Amino acid sequence: MKFCSNIVAICAIASTASAFTVQNPSIRANTAVQASYSYLGDLNGDGESGTAVAQSAKKVSTPTAAAPASTPAGSIAKKAEMSAMEKYNTPKTTSEIFDEIAPVTVQGGSLRTCSFDESVSRVSVYLKTEGRPLNANVELWQGPDNSPQKMSVYLEDGSLRPFRCTIESPGSSNAVAIRNTGQMEFPLTAGLDVDMSGSTEGPGDVLIANCEYRTVQGGAVYTTPFPPSVQSVQVMLKSDGRPLNARVELLQGPNNNKQVMEIYTEDGSERPFYVIIDTPGSGNVVRIVNTATVEFPLTASVEPYIVDEGNMGSDSTPGGMIW
Repeated sequence: MKFCSNIVAICAIASTASAFTVQNPSIRANTAVQASYSYLGDLNGDGESGTAVAQSAKKVSTPTAAAPASTPAGSIAKKAEMSAMEKYNTPKTTSEIFDEIAPVTVQGGSLRTCSFDESVSRVSVYLKTEGRPLNANVELWQGPDNSPQKMSVYLEDGSLRPFRCTIESPGSSNAVAIRNTGQMEFPLTAGLDVDMSGSTEGPGDVLIANCEYRTVQGGAVYTTPFPPSVQSVQVMLKSDGRPLNARVELLQGPNNNKQVMEIYTEDGSERPFYVIIDTPGSGNVVRIVNTATVEFPLTASVEPYIVDEGNMGSDSTPGGMIW
């Protein structure tokens, strides 16, 4: 009996001996990590299964002597950034953009919200009606009871002059809230377009870097008339990091407001205000009012966005900008 127990003990030690010996490290491919990076499913709608995605990721991740492994990632990021800049540099009317997105209807007195993840660098907001007036509040939410950016919008004709602005959304837990403050008889149509390129420069930064700008002191008013050839105008407002309070108006005639926007931004450097205003007809004037006190100046840049060269007047100034 003692001899049998010794044999059983020796067999047990022999079977578990590999646990006490130094084993060679197992080499695993990076394809499993690359194939399971997305938790949103099939975003492109091409119907590829997980096996096909894993096989394609395996092919991409295999390094060759001709192309280093870091080249595809750099080229993809550069291509995404170039496509985002091309989207902002290619002038399109707001009506053309509404044909490319999937808008929703916001009834009078109702609220619609849209949340997105931290991969979204900025979001463009589009509002219009069928020709009736538009009254709405657009807010950027970041966490509970925190609205770092707010704006109140009034349009005399939401079809002729729709609203179009770009909101920077750094960080996470961001959401855009659109509230129709008009009556039940005045619904509006809203649409969003997100930028996931990861670029730190938005359209407002490009505008203020390549065009002239003006410092508007607290309580000051600046007006800029445009000739009839200018079909739309782009406006950029920012500060040096302090809060920004301003009002942007589109006038057509003496004290005839066609579009009014009241803006509040918690940090005018991190979240500047960029808007494109349609200016059909003649006699259009953009007025910028710094509603803050003298301790809070802002930087403003106003430039034409779409110019109809066939409607150039003889008295038009270069670029249509007069301070």
